[in-house]
Amino acid sequence: MRTAFFVDGYNLYYGVLHGSDHKWLDLTALLAEILRIQEPSAELVSVDYFTSPVIARLATRGQVSNDAQNRYIRALQARGVSVTLGTHRLAKGYAPRYLDGQKPSRQDQVAIWQLEEKETDVNLALGMYRAACRSADLQLDQIVLVSGDTDLAPALAAIRSDFPHIRIGVILPHRHEQRDPPGSLKEHAHWIRRHIPESELAAFQLPLKVPLPRKPAIVKPDYW
Repeated sequence: MRTAFFVDGYNLYYGVLHGSDHKWLDLTALLAEILRIQEPSAELVSVDYFTSPVIARLATRGQVSNDAQNRYIRALQARGVSVTLGTHRLAKGYAPRYLDGQKPSRQDQVAIWQLEEKETDVNLALGMYRAACRSADLQLDQIVLVSGDTDLAPALAAIRSDFPHIRIGVILPHRHEQRDPPGSLKEHAHWIRRHIPESELAAFQLPLKVPLPRKPAIVKPDYW
């Protein structure tokens, strides 16, 4: 069963990688192992990774955070992962003031900065659907989404309706299994993997230096 993976980088990072010592993740190797456990006869044929560049002035480590992300993206690409970048939008907005024990009121609002990731969900949804459209040419039997974002449920529903021959899997980037899977994702998937344990993250790390042909190796960021 030929399988294509589509990874929500933002969801993966904040689901299992943020605050861990295993950010230098060999994504392809990890997904291949999860697929082997789920369906031993299945074959990983592609990994598509969707994210947006870090805004250095908002990151905890500033430009260092941006440089670390760039290194990781290049390391993934060196391992054959296709990377699609969206954007971040930072704009002034307003939100109800938080007062302990009181309901929010639209009459009492404060100015805030609103940071939104733009295009990533749309790019990911289109990527999955286009792969389904080309499933005959790609000899594709299965699409697996790595995300817990329910905004992607309509894309899964459309694929399942329009291409019933394609199996759909979902891997939730949660640290612990006890969390219930979102109903809208579960409804449209043939199978769900509920968590990615720390032991798997630790077992599938990129080498400290990822070699490149005719270029200097990509070195793991010091603080990762």
